[in-house]
Amino acid sequence: MTLSTPARIVVVALVTASIVVPTVARAPRAAPAECRVIEDFSEGPVGALPPGWKLRKDDAKDVYRVSNEGGRRFLHASSQRMGVQAGKEYKWNLEEYPVLAWSWRPVQFPAGADERQSRHNDSALAVYAVFPYSRFAVKSLKYIWSERVPRGTHLVGNHGLTQVIVLDSGTLRGKGWIDQRVNVLEDYRKYFGSGDPQPAGIAVLTDSDDTRSSAQGDYANFRVCRR
Repeated sequence: MTLSTPARIVVVALVTASIVVPTVARAPRAAPAECRVIEDFSEGPVGALPPGWKLRKDDAKDVYRVSNEGGRRFLHASSQRMGVQAGKEYKWNLEEYPVLAWSWRPVQFPAGADERQSRHNDSALAVYAVFPYSRFAVKSLKYIWSERVPRGTHLVGNHGLTQVIVLDSGTLRGKGWIDQRVNVLEDYRKYFGSGDPQPAGIAVLTDSDDTRSSAQGDYANFRVCRR
């Protein structure tokens, strides 16, 4: 999705032999915004999938829903033995806005989950920055909140196409919202190598299919920022 650009206002000074029009100073150009909103969940009805978001499978239509709590809008995810992403297309200049920011909070961790083990690879919270790769696949940086895996752990999935970084770990901090900021450009070059990455969008995943259990988590206030 591309944000609209404000129309430029052109000031024309008219001078005639009998009328003198004072010079009109141009207003200084506004500095580019420090952050640009990807999604604040302010549009669309509570209890429905937010506009512009898509699911990888139709049978997950009840997993992700807009919620409201004390005037704060957010995306609530409730997964019952399922593992389906919800994503939003959003292209941005990563050189100009390298930082992806959001808020999240875990509600229920999948029972017995451990992202280091393929048979137990479920997470209460996961956020993806997605990049085009081929006609049938994408590259992605996946940021997770794990119940067991230590913070700072780096994992690899999907034959190297998914690079996983554990941002938060454990349940002690799971009492409220936590703000996160990651430098997507730095992480991309660290794990995928040099290049000119062009993000295609973001995605979230609250999954519990491998553990055959339940998981819940909340997401809010997605933005891209200069620093």
